[in-house]
This record gives sequence, C-alpha cells and structure tokens, in this order.
Amino acid sequence: MSLSFLPNAICILRILLVAPLVAAIIDGRYATALMLIVVAGVSDGLDGFLAKRFDWRTRLGGLLDPAADKLLLVSTFVALAYVGAMPRGVVAIVVGRDIVIVAGAICYQLFIAPLQGEPAVISKLNTACQLAFGILTLTFAAYGWPSPSALLLLGAAVVFTSLVSGLSYVLRWSTRAWRVAHQAA
Repeated sequence: MSLSFLPNAICILRILLVAPLVAAIIDGRYATALMLIVVAGVSDGLDGFLAKRFDWRTRLGGLLDPAADKLLLVSTFVALAYVGAMPRGVVAIVVGRDIVIVAGAICYQLFIAPLQGEPAVISKLNTACQLAFGILTLTFAAYGWPSPSALLLLGAAVVFTSLVSGLSYVLRWSTRAWRVAHQAA
C-alpha cells in the first residue's frame, strides 16, 4: 500500500486548522491560537518533506500547499487585525498582494497557458516573514513577548517583502505572458 496520499492529507488537515485558529484568536485564546499555528507550520514542513523525500508530488498537492499557506496566513492576519492585535495597514498590503497574485494567476491560466507555480526567493522570504510576524504577534498577545519594537521591525519586513515580491510576480508573469502571446502570433 502506497502512502503517496499522505502529503495531500496533511495539507487538507492544515486547511481544517484555519477555523479553530481564527476562533481562538477572536475569543482571545492566544496561547491556543499560537499552538495551532505552530502545529500548522510543522505540518507544512512535514508534508513538503514527505512529498520531496518520497517523490509523492502531485499537481493537486502543488496547488493545495500554497493555497493552504495563504489561507492560514491571511486568515490569521485578518483575525489579528479584527481584534486589534495587528495593524490593519499591514494586513491590507498582505491581502492586496495575494489578491493581485491570485487574479494574475487565474488570468494567465485562462488566457495564456497552463500555470506552473514557481515561487521566487523573495516570495519565500515574504512567507517566512509573514509566518514569523503572525507567530510573534500571537506570542506577544499571549505572553507579552517580544517587544513592540521587534514587532514593528518585523512588520516593516513583511510590508517590504510583500511589496517587492508582489511587484516581482507582476513583472515576471507579465513578461512571460507577453512572450508567450507574441510567440504564438
């Protein structure tokens, strides 16, 4: 019996963690929310490791994994902004970036060619900054640590990497779309 379904199953479980995570944040149970986001982060690493180590990669997994990451981070950020634990401006930039990327991906898929996900290094850095910011914001809400100035610096890193990676996606995929469209003509 093959266990090749395992990375996708773990990814789906990560998606199912979003609702209890958001509920914990809204209810002010920040320690519980912190535990849930850490479990989600560990599961992300585990499903990625299994997919690569045993070559259990699938097209579904290639779509589910980044979608689960985005759903988890955006939901966490929106919930934290809702309770006043995270600046709304940071959340607006993060969500705006994701909307632009998803809309661009859909348009590319529909009008140009099948999309193959290729995250840029800056995008991976952005995801790492967002995850760290979400975890440390929850840590601050639960335990009063780290200092607000550390959160401010990390928030600035999230804004910077969100803007740069969003612009990078727009330029890279617009250029690729232009080339594909003009080669076909």
